[in-house]
Amino acid sequence: MVSPKRWLSIISVNSLMLFNVSFPILMLPNIVNGGEIIAQTDKSAEAERLFNQGYELYQQGTAESLRGAIAKWEEALLLYRKTRNLSGEAVTLLSIGRVYSDLGEKQLALNYYQQALPIYRQVGDRFGEAATLNNIGAVYNDLGKKQLALNYYQQALPILRQVDHRRGEANTLNNIGLVYSNLGKKQLALNYYQQALPILRQVSDRRGEANTLNNIGFVYSDLGEKQTALNYYQQALPIYREVDDRRGEARTLNNIGLVYSNLGEKQTALNYYQEALPIRRQVGDRFGEAITLNNIGGVYSDLGEKQLALNYYQEALHLSQQIEDKGGEAVTLNNIGNVYSDLGEKQTALNYYQQALPILRQVGDRYGEAITLNNIGAVYNDLGEKRLALNYYQEALHLSQQVEDRGGEANTLHNIGAVYRSLGEKQLALNYYQQALPILRQVGDRFGEARTLNNIGNVYNDLGEEQLALNYYQEALPLSQQVEDKGGETITLYHIAKVQRDQGNLTKSLTFIEKSIEIIEDLRTKIVATDLRTSYFATVQDYYQFYIDLLMQLHKQNPNKGYDSEALNASERSRARSLLDILAESGADIKTGVDPQLLAQEKQLLQKLNTLDQARQLNTEGYNPDQLKQQIETLTNQLQQLEVKIKQNSPRYANLKYPDPLTASEIQQQVIDKDTILLQYSLGKDASYLWLVTQKEISSYELPKKS
Repeated sequence: MVSPKRWLSIISVNSLMLFNVSFPILMLPNIVNGGEIIAQTDKSAEAERLFNQGYELYQQGTAESLRGAIAKWEEALLLYRKTRNLSGEAVTLLSIGRVYSDLGEKQLALNYYQQALPIYRQVGDRFGEAATLNNIGAVYNDLGKKQLALNYYQQALPILRQVDHRRGEANTLNNIGLVYSNLGKKQLALNYYQQALPILRQVSDRRGEANTLNNIGFVYSDLGEKQTALNYYQQALPIYREVDDRRGEARTLNNIGLVYSNLGEKQTALNYYQEALPIRRQVGDRFGEAITLNNIGGVYSDLGEKQLALNYYQEALHLSQQIEDKGGEAVTLNNIGNVYSDLGEKQTALNYYQQALPILRQVGDRYGEAITLNNIGAVYNDLGEKRLALNYYQEALHLSQQVEDRGGEANTLHNIGAVYRSLGEKQLALNYYQQALPILRQVGDRFGEARTLNNIGNVYNDLGEEQLALNYYQEALPLSQQVEDKGGETITLYHIAKVQRDQGNLTKSLTFIEKSIEIIEDLRTKIVATDLRTSYFATVQDYYQFYIDLLMQLHKQNPNKGYDSEALNASERSRARSLLDILAESGADIKTGVDPQLLAQEKQLLQKLNTLDQARQLNTEGYNPDQLKQQIETLTNQLQQLEVKIKQNSPRYANLKYPDPLTASEIQQQVIDKDTILLQYSLGKDASYLWLVTQKEISSYELPKKS
């Protein structure tokens, strides 16, 4: 599975991995009223009846009916073995394997296929042999063993040509194309798909035609040709509906959603994903369900809804681990890491990325490996480890170019530019940004384009070219707004405000920083986990400090306009939010009305944590300190996620209104008596301030910057 990119951060851009789904095509011989399943005895007739009942259930395509099909076929299998009907036994084994593969139980599927293969060879059924080789290849592809998958497909292809099975030949060409696509060899993949398409049209295989159109769309999307990809997906969708292929319909809805997400049309993308998700659940496609959950999480992350994104990612991670989808697990670990990085939890983000990287290497996903190397580099850049960040970026750049990932290449060029800017090498930074920009425009990534324009503006601002910087910021702002990138919008508004201030346009500057703060305050309230909300707020303190500085500059120019009171209000807002939030929640008794099962899980986790913590403190014999630390971290993460669920399940939390910090006038009226003076400080890196507040007046003083 291959995962295209998004990227989020201020100057060091993280790649958010989303799924674009191509489909390994599984094959079955003719299995209903089949020529080789002959009712010679009562047991044979009963076996055939059970087999056909199973096939009818299989065609319904729901999770329940698929399990029912397995049960019928297991009964038929016993009878075929008793009557020594090898052909019946082989086709039943192959059919059961197919269903287990559809249900995401890949190792079970492999077990059944490997039982079927020697039987087909024994009876000389060349097509059955090829079908089984093909399906074994598909399982290995899903398990990330790409070269092994390719070996099986390439064994199947000449057999299918030898027996002149055109449909099977086309399906196997499709599957070979999929492996090459996953290995980053896009043009080679396209070549195989384009061999398959006319064959499928010739034999009137509408479902196969739709699968191939989807696969071609996938390659074009990866090559950055989004509109071409959309055209192929929109050809595939009505065909899936025509042949009543619900899985294919959901797959294509997902892929269309991904293109719209890449084009910045987030709400349209969300509509397609939310149309795909219930279909995938209905047909029991847990692999596909995890993909769509990931993609929905990606949209919410882009929209700044980090808590909601985290919820979808956690659900996808659990599902991927349950069905042993290692590639999907790694992608989701990356996505969770991105959310934590955006919220300022860099070490937590690094932990998730470092879990993802060896998995991606294990499954041979070089595309995903490059993205993860980029993400690790971004964290090291944020932590001040610039040279280490550069090493990761250079490795990622080489991989992105190898697998022809133009978007990933642009991402990495951008990130290298960010490091050079932070090292003071402005012209070198500009060079890398300007290499990235045309590629981002070519692949239609307006999200990345906006971030890069913003960062080019930063370099020109560093070089003293304020007007040129402003031009780039003003080009970036509408793009961020169009693609609904709230994080990018706040950043660009902040930068415009800084340039306007430096040019002496203080009132204009105030308008832009107030818009930025308004978005920040809105995003903050959507993060349910208290610690994450606090971390996020810490990442935007520079915005509040700039706001305070600007208001105090305006106060100097206009001492009677009340700007010093507004600055005091801003100072109170910048420091009071987390404490007020905690006080509001503690007074709301948010656990009242919560599902008792969730509260029981919380109690159980707390008991386990208490036991482990006591063992750690007492150095209890039999407990390994490193394992103890890992277990405590795992349980703590589980507890944090459970607390989020409890809040979201709480009727009282839903109705909770967070108090606003007191304004200067409210402090004078409600807090201070006639004999009290309130002193409040704001310590900044450019200047510090002191406010003296009595019932009747507010006095402000500028102090030296904090050391």
